[in-house]
Amino acid sequence: MKLNSLTPQEERVIVHKGTEVPFTGEYENNFLPGKYVCRRCETPLYVSSAKFDAHCGWPSFDREIEGAVKRVPDSDGIRTEIQCAACGGHLGHVFEGEGFTSRNVRHCVNSISLRFIPEGGKE
Repeated sequence: MKLNSLTPQEERVIVHKGTEVPFTGEYENNFLPGKYVCRRCETPLYVSSAKFDAHCGWPSFDREIEGAVKRVPDSDGIRTEIQCAACGGHLGHVFEGEGFTSRNVRHCVNSISLRFIPEGGKE
């Protein structure tokens, strides 16, 4: 698998499990049709129809592309971390039972972990 080079900021989040500052990510308010891929390995992770505004400061999705995201216990012992299933890159955390959508799931994802490909755009 080919891994993309990362900037120091991308590496801090994707490799070292950091978090970008809320309300600063480039995709928080993006609701154009398309898909979101892993910035590190280009694996498709989410489609825009799964994105919703949770007013939390990070892009939120109520479902992933099947098999693209894995859940692991967070080191804090409380939350559930989400990672790219292909490369293990840190995406953010998943929360259940909040009632934002009928699926009752929120993938809270760092924009810096993603790359958006507009519908009809080239990967």
